[in-house]
Amino acid sequence: MSYVIDPPAQPSLPVVNSEARFPVRRIFCVGRNYAAHAREMGKDPDREPPFFFTKPADAIMENGATVPYPPQTENLHYEAELVVAIGRGGVDIAEADALYHVWGYATGNDLTRRDLQQVAKDMGRPWDWGKAFDHSAVVGPVHPVGAVGHLCAGPIRLTVNGALRQDGDLKDLIWSIPEVISILSRSMALRPGDLIMTGTPAGVGAVTPGDVMVISIAGLPDLTTTIGPRAGGAA
Repeated sequence: MSYVIDPPAQPSLPVVNSEARFPVRRIFCVGRNYAAHAREMGKDPDREPPFFFTKPADAIMENGATVPYPPQTENLHYEAELVVAIGRGGVDIAEADALYHVWGYATGNDLTRRDLQQVAKDMGRPWDWGKAFDHSAVVGPVHPVGAVGHLCAGPIRLTVNGALRQDGDLKDLIWSIPEVISILSRSMALRPGDLIMTGTPAGVGAVTPGDVMVISIAGLPDLTTTIGPRAGGAA
């Protein structure tokens, strides 16, 4: 088969203790999946069903990356998240069977142009410009379930330049990983290579060029990201 332009490279992530990589198909994100974070964003977590938004697969950045400060924002936020890597697809997956579809887990940082997201919220528009920009999905190496088990409890923390900013526990997810997989699969088919960013605990905040973020999740290695100069070279 020939193409009229060169096809883009397949986005992928390293797999721990392997030279093979995990191909990334789509990135789904769960909005406001920790009660304390929902409240800090002005929402009632007890009254809202889960909702989802997406990021493009080519927004992936790996552990240790320097992410350029994105354009059109003055309020870039971090969001520490557990990432689920889907290895088996399905439609209308039963909650009891959902973990069977998980290939592995990774640590993630859902970078957000909060000011643009807020404008979209206020105007009733999609969140794409606030969430789905270049380099906005920082994800560490994928750890197979056989190596780490299923992660359902334990600390999830983020520091900026060594100062603790987020300090939560995976057990406090409003919608558990099996529930998220099952609910998402009712709307569209999950396929091997899909990632699910499962939500962030309270304590989100802004970062500036030069800041170093480190995310720690029980059972996984740390994920480190540096914010670089503004895109285009301005400091």
